[in-house]
Amino acid sequence: MRIAVVIPALDEEAAIGEVVREVPRDLVREIVVVDNGSVDRTAAAARAAGARVVSEAVRGYGAACLAGALAAREADVLVFLDGDRSDDPAEMPLLLAPLLEGRADLVLGSRLSGGAEAGALSPHQRLGNRVVTLLLRLLYGLRLTDIGPFRAIRAEVLGALGMEQKTHGWPVEMIVKAARQGYRVAEVPVRCRRRIGRSKVGGTLKGSLLAGYRLLATTLRYAWRR
Repeated sequence: MRIAVVIPALDEEAAIGEVVREVPRDLVREIVVVDNGSVDRTAAAARAAGARVVSEAVRGYGAACLAGALAAREADVLVFLDGDRSDDPAEMPLLLAPLLEGRADLVLGSRLSGGAEAGALSPHQRLGNRVVTLLLRLLYGLRLTDIGPFRAIRAEVLGALGMEQKTHGWPVEMIVKAARQGYRVAEVPVRCRRRIGRSKVGGTLKGSLLAGYRLLATTLRYAWRR
C-alpha cells in the first residue's frame, strides 16, 4: 500500500529535520511537511532532510493537516505526526499494523498507555485528555485513553469523513466522525518524548485552555448532528 506521512509544522526549524530523517523510508512513499506560516527556516530544514514541503496560509492545525492530506492524494494510507519530535516515527509499524492487517480503519497512538517522558505532557494536557476520552465513551461508545496526534487512517476513509475543523478540533473530529459512520477505531500504545522547543499549545495555560475548549466543543457538536 502507498503510505504517506503528513507533518504539520509551525516554526519547528530546530526539530523538523530530525523528525523527517527518523521516518522509516522503507515503509513510506512520501513525506509531506506543511509549513503553516513559519517565520523561521522550517521549510528549508524539511526540504534538506528529504521532505516535500507545501504551504498553507490559513493558520490552524486542522487546516495544515487537510492541506497535507490533499497534497498526498495518491496515498492509500495517511500517517499524521507532529513536527516537534514528541512523536517517535520509529513506532510507525506498530501504528500501521492494525490497519494493514484489516483490523481497523483509523489507528490512534496512545501516549498515556505507551508511556510519556517526564515533562512531555503537562498536567492540564493529561486532564483534558481524560475529560475528552470520557465524553467519547459516553457519547460514542469509544474506549480510548488518548486523542494524540500520532495516527494512521485509510485515505478513502478520511475523504469520506468530510473534515471541517481548521484548528485543534481536527483530531477529535476525525475520531467522532469515524465512529458515527461505523468505521473501526483502534488504539495502540506509543511513547511520547519531550518536544524540541516550546509548545504553542501545551506550553502555555492559555494555549492549553483554548485547545481544550475546541476539543470539547467539537466532541459535543457532532454528538447530536444528523
